[in-house]
Amino acid sequence: MHPFLKKTLFALCVAGLGALAVAQRPATGGAAPRKSFYDKAELEQYLRHLYVWGPKISVTISDPKPSAKLPGFNEVNVRASAGQAVQDELFYISTDGQRILKAAVFEFGQNPFKAELDKLKTEFQPSFGTPGAPVVIVVFTDFECPYCKQEAKMLRDNLMNAFPKQVRVYFKDFPLESIHPWAKMASIAGRCVFRQKPAAFWDYHDWVYEHQSEINAGNFKSKVMEFAKTKANEIDVAELTRCMETRATEAEVDRNIAEGKSLGVNSTPTLFVNGRRLVGTMEWHNLRQIIENEIEYQAVAKNAGEDCGCEVKLPTPLSSSN
Repeated sequence: MHPFLKKTLFALCVAGLGALAVAQRPATGGAAPRKSFYDKAELEQYLRHLYVWGPKISVTISDPKPSAKLPGFNEVNVRASAGQAVQDELFYISTDGQRILKAAVFEFGQNPFKAELDKLKTEFQPSFGTPGAPVVIVVFTDFECPYCKQEAKMLRDNLMNAFPKQVRVYFKDFPLESIHPWAKMASIAGRCVFRQKPAAFWDYHDWVYEHQSEINAGNFKSKVMEFAKTKANEIDVAELTRCMETRATEAEVDRNIAEGKSLGVNSTPTLFVNGRRLVGTMEWHNLRQIIENEIEYQAVAKNAGEDCGCEVKLPTPLSSSN
C-alpha cells in the first residue's frame, strides 16, 4: 500500500462501498450566500475535510458533464493522488449545485461490474486454469511486494485443487516503483520469459516469490540468471539476457500499469473476480466463498467469465499456455 494513501484514502475506500449523499450546510444569519459545489475550490475544500486528505494528497476535479444515468445531476470526476498512487471517484452534483451524491449506479439486467469487465484485457497475459471457465480472476501484483507473495502462494496452493475446471487466472504486472526498486525489472524479466515459453513464466513467478527475501536491486540480474540456468532446456539464457538489457518488454508492463490505473488500482495485490474488486491479501476461505457464489450465479446469469461475450476475452493460443 502506498505510504500516503494507506491512511488518507482509507475513508475513500470505505465510502466506495455504498452511496454517500452530502446535504447542504445550514446558512447562518447574516452570512454571505454560500457558493455551490460547482465551485472547484469549494468542492475540493469540502472533500479534503470529508476524507481527511492532507496537503500531500493532490486533488484534481474535472469539469461537470450531464449524467446519462441520473437525470437532474451532473457528473464530476475527482482524482486523489500521491506519487504513483491514484484514486478516481465519481460524484454527482445536483443541477442547483447544492448537493453531491457518491453512488454506484446499476442498470437493470446488466452485470454490476460491467465497467470493470470492459477495461480488463486478458489477451497475451500469463494464465493458468481452464479456458472458458465461468470465473476469471485477474491479479494485479508486484514481485517485490511481501503481501503479493502471500497472495500468490495462496492462489497457487489452493485454486486448482478446489476448482480444477471452473476458474481461470490471469497475471497483470503492477510494480510500485516508488517503494520497490527492483519490482519493474522483475516484471520486465517475467515478460521476457513469457515471450520465450509461456509455461515457464509460472516457474519464474513461483521462483521470484520464493527467493524474494534474497533479491535486491544490485543482484537481481545475477539471481535471474541462476534461475534461467536451471531451465536451460526451456529458456535461451543469452536471449533472456538481451531481452532484459534492452528492456524489450517494458511497453507490455507499462500497458498493464496503465490498465490498472484506469481501474483505480493503487495498491497490491488487487484481484478482480469476474470484475469484482478485492483489495489486499485475502484468507483462502473468504476467496473460496466468493468464487463458489460466482460459479452458482454464472450458471444462470452467464454475464461474466470467459464465455460471456464480455471484454474479458477468450484466450489466444499464446495466452492459454499453462
